[in-house]
Amino acid sequence: MTKLQLPIKLDGKHFVNNKRAYYTYLREEAPVHKTKYTMMTAYVVSRYADCVQLLKDPRVIRDRRHLQGGRQFPIPVPKSVDLMMSSMINQDDPNHRRLRSLVHKAFSPRAIRKLGDRIDTLTHQLLDDIGKKGEVDLLEAYSLPIPLTVISEMMGVREAEMDAMHDTLSTLIDGLKGLRIVRTLLWDVRRAERFIRQLVKRKQVEPEDDILSSLIHTEEEGEKLTEDETVAMAILLILAGHETTVGLINNFVAAMLQHPDQHQRLKEQPALVDSAIEEVLRYTGPVIGTELNFASEDIVWHGVTIPKKSVVFPMLGAANFDPEAFDDPDTFDIARTPNRHLGFGHGIHYCLGAPLARLETKIAVTNLFERFPNLQLAVPQDQLVFDEVALFNRYTAVPIRVK
Repeated sequence: MTKLQLPIKLDGKHFVNNKRAYYTYLREEAPVHKTKYTMMTAYVVSRYADCVQLLKDPRVIRDRRHLQGGRQFPIPVPKSVDLMMSSMINQDDPNHRRLRSLVHKAFSPRAIRKLGDRIDTLTHQLLDDIGKKGEVDLLEAYSLPIPLTVISEMMGVREAEMDAMHDTLSTLIDGLKGLRIVRTLLWDVRRAERFIRQLVKRKQVEPEDDILSSLIHTEEEGEKLTEDETVAMAILLILAGHETTVGLINNFVAAMLQHPDQHQRLKEQPALVDSAIEEVLRYTGPVIGTELNFASEDIVWHGVTIPKKSVVFPMLGAANFDPEAFDDPDTFDIARTPNRHLGFGHGIHYCLGAPLARLETKIAVTNLFERFPNLQLAVPQDQLVFDEVALFNRYTAVPIRVK
């Protein structure tokens, strides 16, 4: 039996490697758990019904400026950092609704379906390279290039700008952890913002058939995005267009290779792929929490007072294993129904890019397993390691071998 370390350190190695044990403890023993997260007092809520309620509770907000006299941070930070943290995902209604209405058309199911042929072509090109090598890291060879290429093309990034785009992505994804975070916040984010702003300025005078040009020139009831809002939205789309899909493709493949009975079931019933994606989102979804939420007033929950200004975390990963919401939750079942998981969140901040992540993943995993039906892990299962990044299920690598 795993010995827990309390209070839970959300960005600690022990939590990352023993999430399931912590999930059970939280739901059964501490449905509101007080801890620390990046030097802030945080309250973790873990039961399914509580997470759903929290994500709709008007007393729980995203925009910290309402609690700090118009400031996002208690100490001065570079403008580029403040800009990045002021994107739609960290806004509350009515401003969140305004921003979302200006971008939602680009991510409608109809708009996303148009990308299917391009994603299919891209995956086959990558699979040709994998077949030649025989053994690769799925992350670097397949899971990462797909969403990076798709979101870059959606934003109208030119071939000559792709290296800068890749550097921007690396900065925003990998630089916000460990000791490197200081350099990232003081220098790298500023460089990333400068690249995005240059891209926006080019689209202002040379609009093309891409999402960035659409964001710049779209109006909704007389409202348009300011340049700063467009830059913040672009940064958000880069992050959201990458993180969830990379993790979902990686975690889907790993889950299938770790559950050969379910993999065989999928081979025999390929129509189950959509249901299988939903089960991966529940069982080992790439995101197990949300952005920072804050109590706008003192809130009493399960007899625990959550003081005003405190961080409130809905632990979506724990909620997705709640036996009150799912039958036999510890079983990985690709035909599970119903499956009302919280893998893409809930409420007004439900993931805008969910249709795109689902489409990219469906095409990617279908083509991968059709091309290589005898695909294997190139290392023992226990050597698949999750990255020590709070509130994500992100493998450091998924070595695979094709036959």
